[in-house]
Order: sequence, then C-alpha cells, then structure tokens
Amino acid sequence: MIVVLLGLLSIISCGTQKYIQEIPYNFSSETYAEKAGGIQNNVNSQYSNVDDNIEKLSDEELRIKEKYSIIMEVMPKIVTNYKLYSYIDNWIGTPYKKQTLEEKTGVDCSYFIQSLYSDVYGETFQKTPDGIFRSKSLQLFTGRAFLKEGDVLFFRYDKMHPISDVGIYLNNDRILACTSNGLNIYDFNDEYFQLRYVAAGRLKPKN
Repeated sequence: MIVVLLGLLSIISCGTQKYIQEIPYNFSSETYAEKAGGIQNNVNSQYSNVDDNIEKLSDEELRIKEKYSIIMEVMPKIVTNYKLYSYIDNWIGTPYKKQTLEEKTGVDCSYFIQSLYSDVYGETFQKTPDGIFRSKSLQLFTGRAFLKEGDVLFFRYDKMHPISDVGIYLNNDRILACTSNGLNIYDFNDEYFQLRYVAAGRLKPKN
C-alpha cells in the first residue's frame, strides 16, 4: 500500500523546494527522514491509502523509489534502477579517504565507481580516474544536455592531472560525487563542478 502519488507530488512541489535545493550540497539520511516524515503525515491527513503498487515492488524498492524521487525532484516513475540507488544508498555520507573503499569509514570515488559498475552494470574498470577515462568500454562525449542516468563524469582539478576525479550522473542535474563533505548527492549546476567538468562516458552497447 502506498500513498496516491499525485497528492504526494503536489505537497512536495509546494512545500519542499528549499529542502531540495539544500540536498545536493550535503545530503543526510537524518535530514531526509525528518522531511519525508512531515510530508507523509500531511498526506495521511488528507488522502486515503490505495493499492497502486502495480509493479509489485518490495518494501525496500518502494522506499528507494520514494526517497530518491524526492531527492532528485522527479516523478517516482523515473526511479526504476533500484539496484543502482540501493547500492548508492548504503554509501551516502561516507567520508572521503584516498585509495579506500570501506562503507561508512572511507571512500575514494574512483574506487567506488569501479565497484558500483562491477556490481550494478557488470563492467570492470580500473580504480583510477584516468584509467576509467581510458576504458574502451566507454563512449566519451562532452555535451551536458545528453547526460543520462549512470553516465560517468570526469573532472579536472589541476594541470598535473587532466583527469583528476570522477562522479556519476543520476537525474535532473543531480550527481553522485566525493568532496570534502564525503560521498554525497550534489547539484551538477554548482560552479564548483561546472568549472572542473571535462567530459562524460557512457557504456557502449554490448554486441
């Protein structure tokens, strides 16, 4: 049983704009829970529950769909890659730590993307930003208007390292990247990322 989506989206659009704007800079599960709880209470007071789980999703998949549709400010139907978002969900907020991949303890984004692509997409990359950039499995492009969910983003932070870091494009200009605030969901339109963006890569279709 889940709440009528139209009612939820109406409340989100009217009352959570400030919340959505804040999320890209430092998302936390605690903040989400507080905001989402308020939304749920308001909806429950105005609408009845109906069985509209047409996809027959599990409780965990429904949680992921609702949570990330709110974070990315998109229609719930857009969130369909539950394996991707469930994988990300476990790592949100993990502090940055060079050459490390340990949940909640430390993460290097190139290590994380190597692991994520292996588990979610069945593709093996090297563990360095430059190594991922040079992968023959990726089709590189620069146009930001063509970005799709799952595309790898490449950033340049200094002249000595043309490809210095990586991230993943999600939806609606939300990206997953690692900064001094740790591994979080950020706004790709932020000047910090726009000035450093080099290119993106998309998996080539397998024959």
